[in-house]
Amino acid sequence: MSQKVRVRFAPSPTGPLHIGGLRTALFNYLFAKKNGGDFILRIEDTDQNRFVDGAEQYIIEALNWCGISFDEGPDKEGAVGSYRQSERKDLYKNYALELIEKGKAYYAFDTAETLDYHRKDHESKGKTFIYNWHNRLKLTNSLSLSKKQVADKLNAGEPYVIRFKSPENEEIHLNDIIRGQISIDSSTLDDKVLFKSDGMPTYHLANIVDDHLMKITHVIRGEEWLPSLALHNLLYNAFGWDTPEFAHLPLIMKPVGKGKLSKRDGEKGGFPVFPLTWNQSEGYREAGFFPEAVVNFLALLGWNPGTEQEIFSLEELVNTFSLERVNKSGARFDPEKNNWYNQQWLQKKSNDDLAALFASDLEKRNISSTKEYTTQVVSLIKERATFAKDFWELGDYFFQAPQSYNEKAVKKQWKEGTPKIMAAIVEVLQNITDFDSPIIEEAVKGWIAEQELSFGKVMPPLRLVLVGDMKGPHIFDIMHLIGKKESVNRIETAIAQL
Repeated sequence: MSQKVRVRFAPSPTGPLHIGGLRTALFNYLFAKKNGGDFILRIEDTDQNRFVDGAEQYIIEALNWCGISFDEGPDKEGAVGSYRQSERKDLYKNYALELIEKGKAYYAFDTAETLDYHRKDHESKGKTFIYNWHNRLKLTNSLSLSKKQVADKLNAGEPYVIRFKSPENEEIHLNDIIRGQISIDSSTLDDKVLFKSDGMPTYHLANIVDDHLMKITHVIRGEEWLPSLALHNLLYNAFGWDTPEFAHLPLIMKPVGKGKLSKRDGEKGGFPVFPLTWNQSEGYREAGFFPEAVVNFLALLGWNPGTEQEIFSLEELVNTFSLERVNKSGARFDPEKNNWYNQQWLQKKSNDDLAALFASDLEKRNISSTKEYTTQVVSLIKERATFAKDFWELGDYFFQAPQSYNEKAVKKQWKEGTPKIMAAIVEVLQNITDFDSPIIEEAVKGWIAEQELSFGKVMPPLRLVLVGDMKGPHIFDIMHLIGKKESVNRIETAIAQL
């Protein structure tokens, strides 16, 4: 029987979750669910100096908001917890010592000053200092010292790190689901530190040990980890463990210019780069995006379904997703297109749901309205909206008479004979008993035909006096909703004012 698919998203709690990290989580989730597997959240907090209070909670809240819920993780313990690396720190040293016993790693006692000296010395000669096979026997470590010297140093409590012993002159063949075959000459690799002098593992060791203990079958992570792939493969082999399959996702690129998307791009372009607000940076949730829209646009950043379809629910994404259709090259971030996705999702929402969002906005403005009325308004204005926060601007005149009139429109529409025409329209409206949109339309258009007037002389100024501008849905729908009395009032007010 083949092994159950298990993937993990392993962020560091060093700040808010970037939209790129959220996409990594999403692709892991989609792959797991498509293959009937488990999606695990692991918090990689071994670097306590960079730990930021509240960041872990932020990550969990962001995943939950998007509907990307994890099967195992902090406070959702499975059989392989804990899911915070800081709570697993006693595990790692034994694995580092196991590699020393196997001759795959060694103690290094070099001081920071010594390493700094070598680094500067190399720089002055135009070279780069790499700690590996070509110089490790000249440095202070358990490969260059006698067993007794090493034992003395350890007994004296001298600080040390444990380094991986990367092989010399070995062609390493790696496979990546997205990028295919990759070959690396092991001579170019440095002997990475696996265990630090503060008693904490580095990312490389903790990551491999946890992935092994958590039975991770596929490691799906950002392209920035591609340079670590050779070392991670070597570590699996050194322990004699099965290597998971790897897939490195393309970067999310700036909307314009070169380089990957940063917080600064968002600040400059006026769009979010975080799922939720963090400090002064607005998140997608607070900017008024629907989680479905965020998931939808993120999925199509670097992945394509091979069809023309653009709108996907999370369920549809699960059914369609495959790592083979993820692109190798970076995906350009398009804030305008993201807004378009939100508009599409807004149109899919029920009028009731949208009315509830609008109602809370009206409440903040101290405007009282019935649920039924708000729902009717939303049904008329929603197709012009991108966000629920647009409703007020699109439909304020449903709740209050115009305070002023668009000057440009007044100049164009309010002619010498207009007040007389508007007064006659008031007469027409007063005679309608059933004030319903089709009936109002029939009466007004009938009167215009009788008077042998052009529609251009009547309809635009009528819209102007009711709305205060040349915007809005079907004019007779507006009149029906605000009612006969309010319609007449607005026309009479405008005649007096204009």
